[in-house]
Amino acid sequence: MSLEQELKSYDYSLPKELIAQKPARPREQARLLVYGRKQHQVFLDTFAHIGKYLPKNSVLVFNQTRVIPARLKLTKSTGGKVEILYVSQDQNLIKALANRKIKIGETLKIPGSRKSLRVEAKTEHFYFLKPSFSLSGILPLLKKSGSMPLPPYIKSSPLNEKQKREEYQTVFARKGISVAAPTASLHFTKQLLKALKKQGIGIKFINLNVGLGTFAPLTADNLQTGKLHTETYEIDPTTAGFLNQAKRQGRPIIAVGTTVIRTLESASLGQNELSRLQGDTNLFIRTGYRFNFIDGMVTNFHVPKSSLMMLVAAYTGKTRLKKLYQQAIRQKFRFFSFGDGMLILP
Repeated sequence: MSLEQELKSYDYSLPKELIAQKPARPREQARLLVYGRKQHQVFLDTFAHIGKYLPKNSVLVFNQTRVIPARLKLTKSTGGKVEILYVSQDQNLIKALANRKIKIGETLKIPGSRKSLRVEAKTEHFYFLKPSFSLSGILPLLKKSGSMPLPPYIKSSPLNEKQKREEYQTVFARKGISVAAPTASLHFTKQLLKALKKQGIGIKFINLNVGLGTFAPLTADNLQTGKLHTETYEIDPTTAGFLNQAKRQGRPIIAVGTTVIRTLESASLGQNELSRLQGDTNLFIRTGYRFNFIDGMVTNFHVPKSSLMMLVAAYTGKTRLKKLYQQAIRQKFRFFSFGDGMLILP
């Protein structure tokens, strides 16, 4: 199957008004579509009631990564404006995207500061910038002057910057330098987590730094190599020990979000035990993949033709997933990062 045919099979039509521009308030009032694979049962509810659908003694695994305010507005030497999106650091350079063309050799000034960034090189998609200051100062600079990297489909959010920094962040965000949120986790509040623990549900955390590949369009190379963008993950040895024991005991492992799925499946190395507790993953999960460690998932509704949609379809089946999406559209569920979600069970 060609790239065009493969992507077309994951396409669907979504009314623009169903693309969420802000999250549900309170968070746990986001709507929840529950799907059980064995009986093909579907229930419609809210995240506040997710506990009644979770299997007994199950373990929820979350990504505790922190999203950084990765967008930064700069001024060209001509006085023109340009916005960059910090991606990563590569030796002594900053890797970034820009919302317009900038010339190699150009110096970009940071408004309200004597600091600047010089354009050193460019690849097909990325610019490499050398700061006039120590590279260790880039994260404090972003925290002070940057803005949250909301996805491009959130074009008319009513949230101000302070609200974006609160809402596009999980309540348990702890460490990391992600440029996108693990959005399935945005539905959970501290009160809901406390209630789930009281119910006997295990709550554990891993860390994966979410990169721009989350939004990158799939290429023919992705399909040919079976590999995606690379992201860095880490699982605490104590957490891994708990999860491995839970797996041996038959406790259902429910991954909250695609980033957790990629982490646990990468760390298990094709087995039923987590053994590679840190490193990089470029795992591309799609139809035909055999899940080794997870038993279920919580996930949002994803963009058409995306690797994220392919990952979920590998668990539910493509035809079934598209039917679930159509049911959610008929029920006017809200889609994408600030939207509603699904709980998919064995």
